Amino acid sequence: MEKNGEKIVNPAAKGRETSEFLMAIVRTLSTSADFEQREKEKARIEKTFTQSDKRLGELVSENYQELAQITQDFSTISKSVNEAREKIKKIKDDLSSCKTLLHCKRDELRRLWIEGVEQKTMVAMLDQIEQIKEVPTKLDNLLAKKHYLHGTELVVNAVAKLENQLVGVEALRDLKAELITRKEQLHDVLIDELNKQIYIKSPNISSLPGKRGSSVVKQDTLKRKGVNGIPAPEKIEFGKEVKEDLNANPEDDPAHFIAILVESLYMLRKIPEAAEGLKVKIQPELSAIVARTSQAILESTSNHVDASNQSQCLLDFLESIFHQFRFVAHMHKVVLRNLHKIISSGSPREVSGVPVRQECLYDMTDVWSKIQAVVELLLREYLDVENTASSRQRAPTSFDEPSTDINSFFAKKRPTKPKKMALFRFDASIHAISTNSYVDDSRAFDTGDLFSSTLLAEMGLEKNQMVCKPSVYNITAIFKPLESFIREIEDAIACPDGTSSLQAFVTDFVQNIFLGQVHYTVSTSIGSATKDLIRYYKNPQMDEEDESFDALRHVVDHKTQKELGVSRPLLTSTVTVDKNLQELRELMQDLPDYADQFLNMICNTLKEYKDTCHSAYREIVQYDSDDRRVISAMWAKDEDISRFLRSLPSWRSLQSSSGQELASDDVCSEEEIKALNSKEAQILISNLTSSDGLIQQEIITDVTQMRTIANVHESVEWFSNRIKDFSNRLCARSNTTPAETEAAEYPPVSEKTLSSLKNLVKDFQDLAEICLLLLHLEVRVHCFYFLLPVAKQSNYAGPIDDLDPDSNVLKLNKDLSSMEEVLQQSLQPKKFKYIFESLGFLVASILMNSIQYMKKINENGIKKMCRNLFAIQQNLTNITMSREPDLDHARQYYELLYINPDDVITMIAEKGSQYTFQEYTELIKLHHRSHAALSPSQLENRMQKLKEVFFKTPNGD
Repeated sequence: MEKNGEKIVNPAAKGRETSEFLMAIVRTLSTSADFEQREKEKARIEKTFTQSDKRLGELVSENYQELAQITQDFSTISKSVNEAREKIKKIKDDLSSCKTLLHCKRDELRRLWIEGVEQKTMVAMLDQIEQIKEVPTKLDNLLAKKHYLHGTELVVNAVAKLENQLVGVEALRDLKAELITRKEQLHDVLIDELNKQIYIKSPNISSLPGKRGSSVVKQDTLKRKGVNGIPAPEKIEFGKEVKEDLNANPEDDPAHFIAILVESLYMLRKIPEAAEGLKVKIQPELSAIVARTSQAILESTSNHVDASNQSQCLLDFLESIFHQFRFVAHMHKVVLRNLHKIISSGSPREVSGVPVRQECLYDMTDVWSKIQAVVELLLREYLDVENTASSRQRAPTSFDEPSTDINSFFAKKRPTKPKKMALFRFDASIHAISTNSYVDDSRAFDTGDLFSSTLLAEMGLEKNQMVCKPSVYNITAIFKPLESFIREIEDAIACPDGTSSLQAFVTDFVQNIFLGQVHYTVSTSIGSATKDLIRYYKNPQMDEEDESFDALRHVVDHKTQKELGVSRPLLTSTVTVDKNLQELRELMQDLPDYADQFLNMICNTLKEYKDTCHSAYREIVQYDSDDRRVISAMWAKDEDISRFLRSLPSWRSLQSSSGQELASDDVCSEEEIKALNSKEAQILISNLTSSDGLIQQEIITDVTQMRTIANVHESVEWFSNRIKDFSNRLCARSNTTPAETEAAEYPPVSEKTLSSLKNLVKDFQDLAEICLLLLHLEVRVHCFYFLLPVAKQSNYAGPIDDLDPDSNVLKLNKDLSSMEEVLQQSLQPKKFKYIFESLGFLVASILMNSIQYMKKINENGIKKMCRNLFAIQQNLTNITMSREPDLDHARQYYELLYINPDDVITMIAEKGSQYTFQEYTELIKLHHRSHAALSPSQLENRMQKLKEVFFKTPNGD
């Protein structure tokens, strides 16, 4: 055998080898017959012995100290062995003697042994009795410190001993009954402590989210970080034995404390009863949380919740409730995980083999169902579902089609019989108002079925007060956190049908109650603002003091104007509609899941109001029962005239002043502007002077209606800009990415509805432009109305004293002044300028074109016409604050009648033409009509000469 490369020799084998070597030498010496060989062998052996002896001597010399020590130790050991042998021999002798003696006393020893065993048993039993007598005191101390596991183990073991080892001790009968009672009571204590950990130890109200925008603890946060130091149930190590440290506060680790409570209940064999007790207590305890939170919110606001902070209080209240309910659900999950762990794996402290079935337990679905039930009951109270449902205003079945509900407000109503009025009443007195307000507030802030009287009595409350008045509109403040909470519930319980009961309730409420209520409220508000509109125009003789006075003439006050940031009056009906639409826009943000429904409401409302405005507009511009309209309205709707007017620089300047800069190509020179004004005047003159008849009823004679149209224009333009701004901030659902949806101000909507909204914006813009074009044209038609008779009906060849301006000119001035007064107050300066701009050119063109209708004229007539022009010029100068040189041009035209036609022709040849060939022609014709002595041949000669001279001059055509 080898070890580490060295050969190891067994001592026994070595001895055998040595003896065999000696025997071989002896055999060699004895069998050898040759003396010499024996001598050689002897010499070799002696030599070897000498070498060995020498080697031994060297080894002894080298290891003398060790050898001496070994020798000494061997002597000591040998002596000890000898002494031990002697002692053992003596012990054997003593034992033999004892055996002999014990054999003689065997019966007496057996008796003494039995008495000893009995004595030990009695002492142990007395110790147990003493320990059991101390159990109540120890149990009280342990329960006071909430060391329930030790306490439960103590009482369970004590009762077990009393029912087994100490069952025959009659003196312990009362103690046994007391401990059994305490054991039964301990079950209730453990259940109450579990409920306290689940419900009472929830986060403090002061630490809950209290302001809009504060973060709410989400369920995933609970899983990651735990709540109040409790790890998520998935993170708890259930494989370890539950131990209780008597030197620590058990409530410092709530998860471990719950495990201790569940373990204690298992030791009491009360798991099924505990599970049932926890399940029964869920809804009452959740209701108690609601009551405590409500009371805390009211105390934090000093029991004073006014209209300005009701929504915020409700939001804070509901977020607090959700936060606590999440905590409750989390704690139930911890409890259930401990229960399942005990049932599935058993307990190291199992005192009974009775199995507990999984069916005895509740699950998280039961917890979330109770939470949903309490939240639904809470929402029913705060959303006033019962009172609203009794008088429910259902939403239209289809929001994609225009609702007909608003039309009912525009329909002609049957006259109602006047009601008998009381002589006087006291319900408007200060006392009555304050009393009624107090009663209403008390009723509004009381809850109905949410809390039982027993629950409130346990909390020391006479009644539970709500943090705000019940209203269907409370849903707007709480919808987003409510939907977030519902999604958490649905994720937690994995609803088989995909929708939880709470989600079904919220959906039913919004669709069947809230949307209908919003629709009814908006319809009523808009209807009350516009219901008198059609009634007034069906009866235009209605007095202004009548209660059904024209709704379009009702404008907002200056305070409202300032709040809206507008400089001119707006119609009350328009502002009312805009206010209602603003509320609908806010609802789109508050209830993003129903953005399409609210946008459809907005579109339907806009359609109704657009139809109302168009109907009122038609009633203004038609002047008889045959639906015949005033001239300006027909021109404003005429595509050619409208397109031409919109192409003028004056119109384009209005667009640039609204935020669009004019392109360089759109800027016109004075000559181009004059040419365009001339073209406009020619178009109007050609349309109004083509027949010999005069304008009869084709104008708006009531200037208040002009003001109404101006109000409509300003209101509709302001309204359309607001709607346009709103539509620009909307985005279609099909064209929106999730990131854009998250950053958008409004939720994405249907592309079809958004297109409908933009079309309505265009309709309102068109109506506003038509109103402005109507005013622009109406002022000019008024000029035709008053100035055409000036030439056709007046006498300009009268006596010398007939020098005053024509009566129609005076009427025109008065009419223009009246229109200036109402339009200046109703229109912005740029629009006012647009209406009266280039009016002097039109008046000059009308009067110059009217020369063809004059039969004859003398010097007095020329002076009268000049006075007409001067009077109009003065009036227009006061209106436009400019000289109006075009009227000077017209006056100079008529002053040419003072000059002989030949001199006029000579002047054209010398100085060039200042007027058109047609104007010179009509001037010469009037001169010949005014002088009967002139022959037709003279007229022909002068016309021929005019033609030759005119077309040869630099300014001729």
